[in-house]
Amino acid sequence: MTSGRQASCEAGTLGALTAGQLQRLCRVAGLEARDAEGYGQVLRESLGLVADRPLDLPPPYRTFLSDDHTPVEYSLSFRADAPPTLRVLLEPGCGAAGWAENGKIGLAFVRELARRWDFDAGGLDEVEDLFFPSEPAGPLALWCALELCSGGVPKVKVYLNPSARGADRAAETLREALERLGHRQAFASLPPGDGYPFLAMDLGAWEAPRLKVYVLHADLSAAEATGLSRMHAGPTPDMVREFFATVAGFGREEGDGTRLAGLPAQSHHAFTDVDDDRPSGFTLYIPVRDYAPHDGEALARGVALCRQHGIDPAPLAQALTAVTDRRLEDGAGLISYLAVNHQRGSRPRVTAYISSEAYAVRPPAGGR
Repeated sequence: MTSGRQASCEAGTLGALTAGQLQRLCRVAGLEARDAEGYGQVLRESLGLVADRPLDLPPPYRTFLSDDHTPVEYSLSFRADAPPTLRVLLEPGCGAAGWAENGKIGLAFVRELARRWDFDAGGLDEVEDLFFPSEPAGPLALWCALELCSGGVPKVKVYLNPSARGADRAAETLREALERLGHRQAFASLPPGDGYPFLAMDLGAWEAPRLKVYVLHADLSAAEATGLSRMHAGPTPDMVREFFATVAGFGREEGDGTRLAGLPAQSHHAFTDVDDDRPSGFTLYIPVRDYAPHDGEALARGVALCRQHGIDPAPLAQALTAVTDRRLEDGAGLISYLAVNHQRGSRPRVTAYISSEAYAVRPPAGGR
């Protein structure tokens, strides 16, 4: 199936398409035109030589950052008491000849951002040997996320691969990294799962910089989901059940034992205080694209989720229009994940992850 690109006049290259999408999303998030233009330029820079790659060629390589292998993903985070927050996730080393080169390019990009915006990337230096060995394993080397703020200076985070030294050493690598970064009890507080896809690090001027450990949960049921949070005063079991039922499309009558038989759910556990042996934040992610027949239904579930938390859902629909002009019923993947974040001291946030679809539209499925 062909891509759902917004306008043929901008669909010539990967950089032009994604920068255009990002600039329109900036308007949805209430950012000034000057900031939007600057962020679009940063996105192009992150893509390096593949920014000018024609879209009638295949993807630069088979990144798993998105279903169609576009090395860019957007997300909007919504709260009841604030405008939406826009983030863009990038793979600076996309198209490199191997994981080692991919990682080198990614590290160089992040350090250039640190010089440009004068933030400290020292935490990355402390764990570089763990995540960037001489012969790293995949399925990623480094991803970089930018939280786009007014004024043209974003907040920066990196996503690292705990399996870089081999999937069989992922837990060991993660435990060592957390200990080096001061969170000596963090690994022991994690719930059971089916793997550790990412360690995310906030770099620079965050109010409370986080280390986030992501855990995979295959065949998850609502009953199991209620026991995943390890934070103090986290979401109640009823809140988790309501989220699970809304996003997965399971009715209450199907019960707590009904499982996600498709793509696995994920959770992340955020650590901010080295003196606290438990996380300060918890998020559960469900890949709604595998549990809704098409994006029209995925949007309806996102709208319902926003309303449950007293959030205006209008910007979510506007964001989809900013990325594509295709009919929502013609694909299932424009909204890839829906999540609710719980962070100590803050109201819950609803986050929708939005695909660029630069190369293909995931076809609609049977769904539920």
